[in-house]
Amino acid sequence: MGILSDLLYPFRRPAPPAPRTATGFFTDTTLCIGCKACEVACKQWNQLPSDGFTFTGDSYDNTGTLSATTWRHVTFAEQFPSSDAQPPEPSITPSGSLDIQALLAQAQSGRWLMMSDVCKHCSTAPCEIACPTGALIVNEFANVYLQNDICNGCGYCVAACPFGVITRSEIDGHAHKCTLCFDRQRDDMIPACAKACPTGSIQFGSIEELRERARKRVEELMARGVTDAYLYGDAPSASYSTLGAFFLLLDDPSRYGLPGNPARPQLSLAADWLRTAVGAIISVAIVLAVLLTHAV
Repeated sequence: MGILSDLLYPFRRPAPPAPRTATGFFTDTTLCIGCKACEVACKQWNQLPSDGFTFTGDSYDNTGTLSATTWRHVTFAEQFPSSDAQPPEPSITPSGSLDIQALLAQAQSGRWLMMSDVCKHCSTAPCEIACPTGALIVNEFANVYLQNDICNGCGYCVAACPFGVITRSEIDGHAHKCTLCFDRQRDDMIPACAKACPTGSIQFGSIEELRERARKRVEELMARGVTDAYLYGDAPSASYSTLGAFFLLLDDPSRYGLPGNPARPQLSLAADWLRTAVGAIISVAIVLAVLLTHAV
């Protein structure tokens, strides 16, 4: 009995923890000031190595993209007239000081779009479906959690993610990504990035409450004349599920480095299965033909 138990032990599965309130992120890009406090807090809490002090030349973006060592990435999209255009002269009061009210009333000739990007913790995550080892799981908070010690570095999750979130570390070869501060959540603490955000751009909480809050925020902005505000990832599309980390945007998703119409790779597998079946039938037919030929 002891030997049988030892043989079956690797195939046993422990009882999963009881589900808790599904949590996520709502990132309001209209409140982001590009301070990168979220990037710093994420690296500090998760003890992630520095990406170096490389000057990318792309605005104030020095990390470039999400990676195995950067789980929060602030994107900068500068939308200004050509460099030849001259800014308007500032309004000066008779006393010689700057007229703040007149300055605020001036028509804006451009804008600066900033967004703190992160793993989307998709409701139906292609990375979790593609993972062959069970390293990627959905935890009790309905977040997509990556167990690095189980990851074999195959890279299937890297190819499956339509957002380019996951990469493999050059240090250990394993995949790494945002955990939505699973360790902090278990202790009823707010994720480090949301805790550090000074403007409330990154909001954490119950995913249902966040969606309701986000819709009210869009209505508020619409009432104030910001007619291009909309939510990205708060509802499912024909090709993708809802996102556990969704955004309020002011421009096309591509301006923020997001796909306009993400799709699960698994939706394209029907044709692959058909080709596999046809190939198998042809192979069996060839083998049978060869055997029958030799039999005769």
